[in-house]
Amino acid sequence: MKTKKVDKFFLGIVLILIFFGLAIFVSASLGILAKNEKIFYSVLFSQLVLGLGMGFVGMYLCFKIDYKFWRKYAFYIFLASTLLTAAVFIPELGWSHGGAQRWIQFGGFSFQPVEILKFGFVIYFAAWLSWAKNKVQDFKFGILPFFIMISIIALILINQPDTKSFILIATTGISMLFISGVSMKKIFGAGICIVLVLMALLLYKPYLQERFKTFLDPSSDPRGSSYQIQQSLIALGSGGAIGRGFGQSVQKFSYLPEPQGDSIFAVLGEELGFVGAGATIFLYLLFALRGFRIANRAPDPFGGLLVSGIVILITVQSFMHIASITGVFPLTGVPLPFMSHGGTSLMIYMAAMGIVLNISKFNKN
Repeated sequence: MKTKKVDKFFLGIVLILIFFGLAIFVSASLGILAKNEKIFYSVLFSQLVLGLGMGFVGMYLCFKIDYKFWRKYAFYIFLASTLLTAAVFIPELGWSHGGAQRWIQFGGFSFQPVEILKFGFVIYFAAWLSWAKNKVQDFKFGILPFFIMISIIALILINQPDTKSFILIATTGISMLFISGVSMKKIFGAGICIVLVLMALLLYKPYLQERFKTFLDPSSDPRGSSYQIQQSLIALGSGGAIGRGFGQSVQKFSYLPEPQGDSIFAVLGEELGFVGAGATIFLYLLFALRGFRIANRAPDPFGGLLVSGIVILITVQSFMHIASITGVFPLTGVPLPFMSHGGTSLMIYMAAMGIVLNISKFNKN
């Protein structure tokens, strides 16, 4: 194994996503400024200082740390991230918003620990699968550990509730099983089990039933459950081919719910049009393809699985957001990586990019 220069092409894609995302975020946040100047500056501070500033620090540190460090401490990282996510149920720490118990708050600072859990899962599962190697075909070394991990995660997330993060983590895990060499028959079986769990949730969770009904008929309740998708489609439609122009969105003012967060792709489409939205999708696809190239050239199975898991996690989340806003997938409220509001999540995404860039420095023998 020999070192080489960092993958500059991948670094370029990441930097474009970060700074383009920052521009879109600032534009989308003007909708908050029109309502409450204090909240606007609070959101801006969170994204710029906690997200971008600490994110670059995290990216640099993770780039300098040898990726084998993550394998050594993988179990402890997963355990700590799981316990931290479960801590939202502690009355003194947990904070609820909109009927969901997903935040930890102390002082004036709050964050969603599930963002840490996502990458904690990827790190530990990559370490496990690389350790198991050829034994992953054996049920007790491949599928069973996945179900144990995903069951623990489901127990925590479904009670928050945070179904979207459960879907995201489960999808990433199944993809990693496929990459590690588990047979399609077993992967299909695991996928069916996840689908059955989601169907059971759909039967017993009224809020999921409402979202699925809205997905099937976006015009069913335009002033209620269908409001967000209706306003998103209006924003995308009014953007036309080339958009209204950067900063010129109308929908972000009092129409789109959380234009800087859950609806940010709608603002992007309205301001930059089909061309801008298409270019953004292409950028995420390029991110995935280059990321998989780094994974394929990784020096060992752990490095390859770790990069693959990180890339899959971010790419799937990106397209879940875009598909939700365009009506192709039920509304999930999942943020768009590198663009949506969330200082903690941006910092963690950027730190994860540091890990990928570190692995890109090494060649196979």
